[in-house]
Amino acid sequence: MSDLLSLLQWPAFATSLAAAWWVASNAKRRRQLGFWVFLASNVLWSVWGWHTQAWALIALQLCLAALNVRGLRKTETADSA
Repeated sequence: MSDLLSLLQWPAFATSLAAAWWVASNAKRRRQLGFWVFLASNVLWSVWGWHTQAWALIALQLCLAALNVRGLRKTETADSA
């Protein structure tokens, strides 16, 4: 189990990269998908951080998750205005 958790950093990395790609899109649906994928990456990084006792990484992911929720809300609000 410990080995599997150690490998979690790679899906977290790939998820973060995909999310950044989608958030930069001009298409509304892709931007929204990007924010949701970023939230998934926050969870993945937090699980990996807990496993490695990287407390600052977990704190960073909580802050980034809050920013992702804010970005998602702003994207939805801007599109409905």
